[in-house]
Amino acid sequence: MNKLKNALKSVRVRLFMVLSLIILLIIIFLILVNNLVFGQFFLYSKTKSLKSVYEKINDFYNNSQSIDLESQLEKIAINNNFDILIKNDQNINIYTSNKDFFSTLGQMNEMAKRIYTNTSKIIEENDRYTIMRMQDTKNGITYILLSAVLDNGYLLYIRIPITVIEESVKISNHFLYLMAGLTILISAVIVSYVSRKFGDPISELNDIAKKMSNLDFSKKYRITDADDEINNLGKSINAMSDKLEKTIKQLRETNIELEKDIEEKSKIDEMRKSFISDVSHELKTPIALIQGYSEGLVENVNSDEESKKFYAEVILDETNKMDRLVKQLLELMKLEYGKREFQDKKFNIVELEKEVVRKSQVMLNEKQVKIQIENVDEINVFADDFYIEQVISNYLTNAIKNVQEINGEKYIKITNEVNLDSNKVMIKVFNTGNCIDEENITRIWNRFYKIDEARNREEGGTGIGLSFVKAIMSNYGNMYGVVNKENGVEFYIELDMK
Repeated sequence: MNKLKNALKSVRVRLFMVLSLIILLIIIFLILVNNLVFGQFFLYSKTKSLKSVYEKINDFYNNSQSIDLESQLEKIAINNNFDILIKNDQNINIYTSNKDFFSTLGQMNEMAKRIYTNTSKIIEENDRYTIMRMQDTKNGITYILLSAVLDNGYLLYIRIPITVIEESVKISNHFLYLMAGLTILISAVIVSYVSRKFGDPISELNDIAKKMSNLDFSKKYRITDADDEINNLGKSINAMSDKLEKTIKQLRETNIELEKDIEEKSKIDEMRKSFISDVSHELKTPIALIQGYSEGLVENVNSDEESKKFYAEVILDETNKMDRLVKQLLELMKLEYGKREFQDKKFNIVELEKEVVRKSQVMLNEKQVKIQIENVDEINVFADDFYIEQVISNYLTNAIKNVQEINGEKYIKITNEVNLDSNKVMIKVFNTGNCIDEENITRIWNRFYKIDEARNREEGGTGIGLSFVKAIMSNYGNMYGVVNKENGVEFYIELDMK
């Protein structure tokens, strides 16, 4: 429990550190942008304003008859914080918005050679106007100065101090520092709430997984109305718990049932031993997977919800395989030891074959193999159609898995040979492909025996399909087997006709 709390604590700390780091990086980025970009943007904006004012003043003089020129110029100067000086073609000052600007420029000739230093920098220049950045050595203030010749020949000078930019940047930085501290403080509260909101369900899921690893399925996750990953993971955990509990219960009930059967017949002892041995052999891999992924959930190996959901799905999938395998083993044991009664009836074996082929069509399409049924006339047999369908399905599945192209041919064929003398029908399933080694001809009917051990768990099956065939046909006392042909393998069974 302490380990789990420490893990959750570390998750909260990491979440807080990550969010705090992101916030700090954003603040630092804003400060850098503020220092590096804001000044240039301000300069661009004011330069654009200077050009706009120049165009407007030029228009004023072109239409001076209908405009109160002096009031318009004063309004422009006040609204834009500009100093404006206009001289006529006789170099006489006819308007100034700032006496200091007038005295500074005074008798200025060729861009204030006497007053301004050589630190000036031209920003933009053409045949109509010149915009430059200059520093007034008299008062130590930096300006942007536009000098232009109007259409009427007047000289226009407009300046604006840009020292305010530095002050604005400093104020903006101080504000960003304040906001950074405030944001981190608020984020600490939010992260604490969020970590609890996500941490508590994770803690509950880990407790459930830990109990499940100890085969305790009493605790279930409390499902909420929220449609999120944690809630879906909780549903998967609950479904997995139910499946595991059902499987374990079935195993226990099976064990009790077997113990009762031991008292009736001595041969059941062999059945129990064989069953336990088979279960132990075949369930080692799924149990190991379930244990490993359960421990992964308990130890919180992967904290992201997608990985946890994947862990739960793997455990659920392996539980289903265990459940399916146990049921198949139970059925096989009952067949082998005569504990299963057959419901024999008359049915058309050809129609049953067609139905099995229809159900296997997906596998046939994947293998790109054609199948043909010879002698499709109605042939009635007397047997349990459920178990005979399993026999033919096992034969067809093996044929599909092992079919190969031989001498340019690749196909599967089902043949029905009627023998009226013995009143029996021989059903053969042939596939082109490699022959079976003679040493394996008899071994393939044993439980869990696989010729190709390299097959994976999905494609290789459980290895008890042919054991089912053997048990079913032994109960009927009819022939079954396999023979190698020139270009493939043929499995066969014999059924009674009636």
